[in-house]
Amino acid sequence: MEQHRTRPPQPGARRGAPPLPPQAGRGPNGGPARTTRPNPQARGTAQRRPAAVRHPGPAAAQTVRQLPNPRLTGLGGGLFCAAVMFVLGCVDQLLFGASLTVYGVLFLPVCVLTALWIRRGDLLTAPVVVPIAFAVGLFPVAEGSGGLANRLVGLFTGLATQAGWLYGGTLVAGLIATVRRIRLLKRRRRG
Repeated sequence: MEQHRTRPPQPGARRGAPPLPPQAGRGPNGGPARTTRPNPQARGTAQRRPAAVRHPGPAAAQTVRQLPNPRLTGLGGGLFCAAVMFVLGCVDQLLFGASLTVYGVLFLPVCVLTALWIRRGDLLTAPVVVPIAFAVGLFPVAEGSGGLANRLVGLFTGLATQAGWLYGGTLVAGLIATVRRIRLLKRRRRG
């Protein structure tokens, strides 16, 4: 015959009854709570430990620790990268007159952030979403006045002429994702 363990009833806890609100600052008799701290002089054997001294690290390391560190899924990383590149394309159109060089330079930090912020399980999506985001952001920058057909021709022309920035950003994202993946596999093997 099996015997089931039963838990002894807890004081003040009843089944079906809502929990009582916490009585902060109240002692057992309803009066103010007393704190009891051991007195090191009274015991004779107690010794005080020196407080741990924290040495401030380099300013760059502290700055890096303060930066946001979101973890994006593969889809979230793609949406982030595409949205940022579209906004940067619009800003480039307004401020720099649709300079493709400025757009390419702005593309590289977005690639780095996307590869750093994608979570570990979705690292392989970073080099995939970056070229798609480049094309999405190139749409407002692409030359072509008139209808949609002229804009698409300008988009394909921009993709062809700015292939260096596209390949460079994809390479950067791929390298960062590969290094992060290798470090992840090494950690799994160790522990």
